[in-house]
Amino acid sequence: MTDPQNHLAARKPATVALLLTLTLLGVFPIDVVLPSFPALSEQFERPSSDIALSVSLFAVGLALSQLLIGPLSDVMGRKNLLLIGIAVSAVGATGCVLADNYWSFLFFRIVQALGCGCFVLSQALIQDLFTGQEQQRLRIFLVTCGGIFISVSPLAGTGLQSWMGWRGSFLVFIALAIGAFIGASRLLQRSAAGSQPRRLDFITAYRNVCGDFSFMAYWLTSALAFSCHFSFIVISPLVLIDQLHLSPEAFSLALLGYGLAYIGGGAVASVLSNRIDSHTQIITGLGLILAAGVLMLVLSKYLGLSVTTLLLPMIVCTAGTTIARAAAHTQAMNRFPGQAGTSASAGSVLIFIVGGLTSAAISLAPLDLQVTLALCLVLLSLLGLALNALVRHRYRGLLAD
Repeated sequence: MTDPQNHLAARKPATVALLLTLTLLGVFPIDVVLPSFPALSEQFERPSSDIALSVSLFAVGLALSQLLIGPLSDVMGRKNLLLIGIAVSAVGATGCVLADNYWSFLFFRIVQALGCGCFVLSQALIQDLFTGQEQQRLRIFLVTCGGIFISVSPLAGTGLQSWMGWRGSFLVFIALAIGAFIGASRLLQRSAAGSQPRRLDFITAYRNVCGDFSFMAYWLTSALAFSCHFSFIVISPLVLIDQLHLSPEAFSLALLGYGLAYIGGGAVASVLSNRIDSHTQIITGLGLILAAGVLMLVLSKYLGLSVTTLLLPMIVCTAGTTIARAAAHTQAMNRFPGQAGTSASAGSVLIFIVGGLTSAAISLAPLDLQVTLALCLVLLSLLGLALNALVRHRYRGLLAD
């Protein structure tokens, strides 16, 4: 490790706290605002579809920002871009709080998204500042926490809406962003870049990493595993509220229980990371997702739709998602350690694209939502298993040559 890396590793608890805050800020702005849709619709006198548009545009702005930030950080270093991104995201959130009409709110929501793209650098910082098993353990921890954050965000949003109104989620985001800005300013050194200075060439940078089959296969594996979790989160209001008629509070508590299952998944992943290799971890995780899909199909057929028949298989899926994603992240990021920023951005955008398309397909499918979700778990896990079998086959072919 370099001197800057040793400096940061010596303050490991603060470093992990910073990475955890960046992970929270990366998922917080999307789901936490969902319970405020009615209030936003009333505030700006717009239909709910227009408020939903702000979430869609946020995701688009986030993906585009990440595409730029990764390669830039490989050239400029992580610290400056991270601080700029945090500041821009806070400015965007402040603008949303002060917005007096829908169009200004939409504009500042996009500004916030562009700034939030910097949070993808948490993956690059792990690659820069930690080695070996530390990387794996930290990724398991952050994947676990990220899943928990996504799952409990609606509950947090409900509480903030009741306490502070629709502006509450943005005010909390601003406070967290200020804390992250201070932490990054003190912990990171300007020389803590992922590589030596080089000419900026976005096309060449992405061609280099995306042209590697194993790199894309591992990130796609992570995307497939994430899509199982993300699709459930997206359709959960349609199933739990519209079909099972849970109250918003009961819905939030159900997701909280699901989110807590990520802790168990993270514990299992931590144990496995010390006992089996990354490839076996990926296969194990995908196997659990497959088992969850089959279990959901069986429960749906014989017991029908209920909170139990929906959440029990998803808890099994959660363990598989945590195990597979952490191992796949590590394998993908280790392919190009000198281009950690570009690697993280490429993977994150792929995850957003696959997750968004999968959740949209489930929402629009003509079949029962529970059955569709179960079939999705089965299909995505089988795709992941086939993809990793191909990676192993190619690897053995290279060794034979």
